[in-house]
Amino acid sequence: MMAPVLHHDGLTLRMPCLADFEPRAAFYASDRAVWEGGPLDRAQAWRVWASDVGLWPLRGYGPFSVEADGAYLGEVGIYQAAEYPGPELGWFVVPEAEGKGVATSAARAVMGWVRRSFGWDQITSIIDPGNARSIALGLRLGGRIDPAGQGIDPGDVVIVHDLRGLA
Repeated sequence: MMAPVLHHDGLTLRMPCLADFEPRAAFYASDRAVWEGGPLDRAQAWRVWASDVGLWPLRGYGPFSVEADGAYLGEVGIYQAAEYPGPELGWFVVPEAEGKGVATSAARAVMGWVRRSFGWDQITSIIDPGNARSIALGLRLGGRIDPAGQGIDPGDVVIVHDLRGLA
């Protein structure tokens, strides 16, 4: 299965392609990856990225590459590694796109797509407690912290997003 193409607020969300790995590899090699189990070397980054992209044919969802005016800005989508308790809404943007509303807009597009495509009432975001920016984004998206929610690692912040009002 291939990802559908979504358009929202001047962004295009599409199936990842091989060229999209380079910004991910740079992210995983940097200190920014500390909240994602990194930094990781290139081979480790490849395994994570390729398994995420591989969700599309296996589960019918996965990461969307986000671009505007042909420029790659990051990924936003539904992730579910083997150790995840269920599907998770997640995001990554390149440094040049941080603080510009890209992740917020793309996440809203994905949330609407999930509701229309799967009829899910909710989805969670699982965030390292030290990642204040991602926690703030999850709350800006209308999510609420669920102290009893199941994360991946001890202490994870679980944010529940209600999808019922989305078309």
